[in-house]
Amino acid sequence: MSPPSPPSGPILEGVFAINKPRGITSAQVIRDVQSHFNPSALFQPWLHAERARRDRESHNQKQKRRSWKQRQPIQVKIGHGGTLDPLATGVLILGIGAGTKRLNEFLECTKSYETVLLFGAATDSYDTEGKIVARKPYGHVTREVVEEKVKAFRGKIMQKPPIFSAKRIQGKRLYEYAREGKSLPEGYQIEECPVDVKELEVLEWLEGGKHGFAWPGAEAEGEEKRLVDEVLGLEDQGNEATKQGSVMGKRKRDGEDEKHEAREEETVGGAVTAQDGSLPAPPSPKRAKAAPQPSEETPVVSGALPKEPSIPESQDAAADSTPTTENPANATTTSPDQPLPTTENPPPSSQTTPSSPSPPCPAPAIRLRMTVTSGFYVRSLCHDLGAAADSLGCMAELVRTRQGDFELGVNALPYEDLAKGEGVWGPQVRRMLERWNGKGEGGGEGREGGKVEGERGRRNTSSEGE
Repeated sequence: MSPPSPPSGPILEGVFAINKPRGITSAQVIRDVQSHFNPSALFQPWLHAERARRDRESHNQKQKRRSWKQRQPIQVKIGHGGTLDPLATGVLILGIGAGTKRLNEFLECTKSYETVLLFGAATDSYDTEGKIVARKPYGHVTREVVEEKVKAFRGKIMQKPPIFSAKRIQGKRLYEYAREGKSLPEGYQIEECPVDVKELEVLEWLEGGKHGFAWPGAEAEGEEKRLVDEVLGLEDQGNEATKQGSVMGKRKRDGEDEKHEAREEETVGGAVTAQDGSLPAPPSPKRAKAAPQPSEETPVVSGALPKEPSIPESQDAAADSTPTTENPANATTTSPDQPLPTTENPPPSSQTTPSSPSPPCPAPAIRLRMTVTSGFYVRSLCHDLGAAADSLGCMAELVRTRQGDFELGVNALPYEDLAKGEGVWGPQVRRMLERWNGKGEGGGEGREGGKVEGERGRRNTSSEGE
């Protein structure tokens, strides 16, 4: 009996972008995409080639695959080039097959965001998903005040990361200290990192009581609040903060290169690629509390490897790392074990705002647009700008509108198109991958001539970013 003929069609690999919806992790997006790509006709040639490659491996190489995990069914290898936390929406870069090896390049490109800053309160996570740690008056805050304060945040500035970030202290991520309520090791403190804000402008002023954003309902208490006050420098006086800062821990060390400590996600991200990578399945309900989420911009790879314990994702939208293909940093793998939301039960839209509480939040908010380099934390900007206006602030919404040459509304696959079937998403993905490889019409989307940002040529060498 002759062996079955290989599937017809080209082997598609490369990089494309998808519009991540609010309310799910970047790892879940990969699992959802994988669940559609694995059985599709479009990626059967890739899967066939991967099986053939493994069959040709030497005895020693096959010995490395003897573990149960590495003998699981082959899946389409997928990674991302910069995590977005659940609150954030927008451009999520995905690498397919050999394209995962190029995800590191997206750690060094500029990114554009739109965010909403809500005044009057500070939280442990710097966003409205956390717990309130301090409050401060906001009646004096006007658009004119903010327009003036914004000027100090343009150009090359120094910025401290939030407490819920993926930076490491003695091999342990900062958000792990925060989750566990543990003080930072003695002698450690976080130093400011240089970042470059290419553009920053006020788009819209939102009067208090007339918008749908709200402070969190939970307040930090006890040891949890003590740790946050200690780390952030916030002091409560009758439920009103009189001092504030975003201090986190990192011991000063001569010649230390932070590039090897950071990972990315919130907007902190990196590009991680395991040759046989696959993202971990979501934690079980019993372990959910013990598994913080990974950082926003850390590249993740999901492919032929089976489930592993999930890697925590950070609370923000941008922290870049510099992993390598031999020893990927913060790589994550995933398997398509959860159903994709249907059109009858779609994921929250990135364009909708949180439901208004009753009564509505009395504090004003402001919508900002920015273009920044790697290592930038949007949550920290919101926290610091609130303080600069002699109040407090936290991030209420975040949309990544562009990363490299991938842009919302231009060349990012709508997430909801996955549920519409391969006949809808297939041509779009094929076109984007062909353009990435320089085979499509125009060829300017994604990577051309080895540049992540095409003709714009905008790159930076910052070591980390959100």
